[in-house]
Amino acid sequence: MLTFSFGQNYNEPCALVLGGFDGLHLGHRRLISEAKKTGLPVVLTAMYGGKGKQLFTKEERAYLFARAGVTAVCEISLSGKTRSLAAEEFLRTLFSTVAVRRAVCGADFRFGKDAAGTTELLRSLAPCPVAVVDLVKTVGERGRARKIAASACKELLKRGDLPALNACLVSDADGFYGGAYFVQGVVEHGRQVGRTYGFPTLNLAVPTEKLLPPDGVYGGLCQTPQGNYPAIVNFGARPTFGVAERKIEAYLDGFEGDLYGATVRVYPTAFFREIQTFSSAAALKEQLGRDILRLREGHR
Repeated sequence: MLTFSFGQNYNEPCALVLGGFDGLHLGHRRLISEAKKTGLPVVLTAMYGGKGKQLFTKEERAYLFARAGVTAVCEISLSGKTRSLAAEEFLRTLFSTVAVRRAVCGADFRFGKDAAGTTELLRSLAPCPVAVVDLVKTVGERGRARKIAASACKELLKRGDLPALNACLVSDADGFYGGAYFVQGVVEHGRQVGRTYGFPTLNLAVPTEKLLPPDGVYGGLCQTPQGNYPAIVNFGARPTFGVAERKIEAYLDGFEGDLYGATVRVYPTAFFREIQTFSSAAALKEQLGRDILRLREGHR
């Protein structure tokens, strides 16, 4: 998948999907599906460098975009002068550098300085037809319809409601590994304490820009170069051994081997319990045994 910066030329005729694309929720996927109907290569605009932590890092988004069949991504920095461009100037730059034959956006798409640009302005200045797609909604609290948006997805993650979050992210077409919330990283050397009591784990650093679920122990899955495995995932400190540093630590059920230096993706899917301090390694081992049984029983 090709990436290029806003203002650089992309000369292949394409269907351009406009939005922030700080991940791929079901609303984003509907936009991509609409663009694919044209038979043209699909190009996304994706914005990086905004305030606050992100659902997916730049590297994680690249994986999701490629899985969704995107041909190229126009990267737009929100920390530079692009942020201050008036809506009209933003469109003039975009349409003078990208060979757009069809534009697609959501009904709530806004752009330019102070988000002043509207879909009406886009239609008036675009050199091609523009498809404005209705918003995708899901059932929210008290049975009310709620727009699927990045902000809503972040709130679900902050509450630790992984099932509800993944319901907003995963489509039948792209499947679990093409859409669910995950953390990607390179396996680091850890303290190797887990292997001393029968539970060797892999360790990942916490990406600084990544929004994580609340600290705790989760059931989930891990995607590795050697296959996919059920996993118990610890987000946070490890107080039993006096380690306050926040890390991501995962035990892969059924895995044997070495993953040091490999890129893996950890998918927490259900909250199991709070992080707690155990009186001994034996007590921790006993609890991990119960966690594994719950994992194998399908998170009941």
